[in-house]
Amino acid sequence: FGRDATMEGESRKALLAPRTKQYEFLGPVGTFLMTLGLPTVVYGLCVMCSAEDCSLRLHPSLPKFLELWHPHALLVILLWMGFHAAIYLSPLGKTAKGTRLRDDTRLKYKVNGIHAFVISHVLFAVGYCFLSVRFSFVYDHYLPFVSAAVLFSFALSVYLYARSFRPNALLAEGGNSGNFVYDWFMGRELNPRSGSFDWKVFCELRPGLIGWVVINYCMLLKQYELHGYVSASMVLVCVFQCWYVLDALWFEPAIYTTMDVVHDGFGFMLAFGDLAWVPFTYSLQARYLVMRPVALEWWAVVLIVALKVLGYVVFRGANSQKDTFRCDPNHPSVRHLKTMPTDRGTNLIISGWWGICRHPNYVGDLLMALSWSLPCGFNHALPYFYVSYFAVLLVHRQLRDEHHCKAKYGKDWDRFCKVVKWRLVPGLY
Repeated sequence: FGRDATMEGESRKALLAPRTKQYEFLGPVGTFLMTLGLPTVVYGLCVMCSAEDCSLRLHPSLPKFLELWHPHALLVILLWMGFHAAIYLSPLGKTAKGTRLRDDTRLKYKVNGIHAFVISHVLFAVGYCFLSVRFSFVYDHYLPFVSAAVLFSFALSVYLYARSFRPNALLAEGGNSGNFVYDWFMGRELNPRSGSFDWKVFCELRPGLIGWVVINYCMLLKQYELHGYVSASMVLVCVFQCWYVLDALWFEPAIYTTMDVVHDGFGFMLAFGDLAWVPFTYSLQARYLVMRPVALEWWAVVLIVALKVLGYVVFRGANSQKDTFRCDPNHPSVRHLKTMPTDRGTNLIISGWWGICRHPNYVGDLLMALSWSLPCGFNHALPYFYVSYFAVLLVHRQLRDEHHCKAKYGKDWDRFCKVVKWRLVPGLY
């Protein structure tokens, strides 16, 4: 009996806390450099794209320490986080179950991101139209807001790492190496929760994404304050990126099946990415246009809108097809798809969007990213940072995805790759 109990305990430990067998991002050294490098990039983009100049400089003028901090910025960040946490925990919306995890559990999530989006917009409009809130304060104190977001991300990451040592915590397979730096960066715990409050899903969808849209609006108001008008280029950037965030929140349950939620731990990589990197680097185009309004010809507007629509059709079509098939393979919209059976008892789609290439949603994402940069014209390279970075990110993510799929499906994945030959761009890659 004692031996059986010991074996059962060891089996339970192996299930909940599997040891990381392979490093990513060049291991502890790479993750340490990324911990320092990612905030440096965010600050660097802010400094290189200032009100006075916007160019790629190896030795930009560094801001003074006092320019990096403002107590009101930290207060706004804390209030913003608390505001969205309150909406997440409110009775608004419905409850949905996530995908089955390796311990055979299915977590429940509050689906009310769209409510948070609408309420945020209503409060922003009320603040501007009736309370005379000067939202251009965000542009004027951009660096302090970056500092506050970076500080919050570091503090949250420390908390997440510390709480991951609770008994019976379900750890991520890629974040339990035993090395502090690596595990802190990758995230030890898979889905850290405080009661029903899911830290990972909350940060993935709420404060950072909606905050990105609100920052764009602040940039738009600053442009109007300075020039007396809002350029068509600024409108395109704000509308396109708002559309992107709205889509993510409208299809909120789809995120529960993504690699971020199902496989990756929640540590500094995702916390910083969600709360600092996304809102303060993805808003670079709008910030650039504040001082440099770009006049677009009507045909340029038409072409840019067409590119955005094309990208969205590919992105949404591929994602919806995948999500529908996962939920109900016999749904009328997907039951005609050709599939390949696997030894796991599941099927891989080999026609439709997913028969063209292995990651069609990434292609659509990249086309939309390009449409966000084109309104900025071609006078500077910095507005194209996002699409350049995103291309590298998606290729890396594609490689990670396929590594996990190979481990998951084995020889069936090899067969799949022979049928769906192209990874991203048919004929090229």
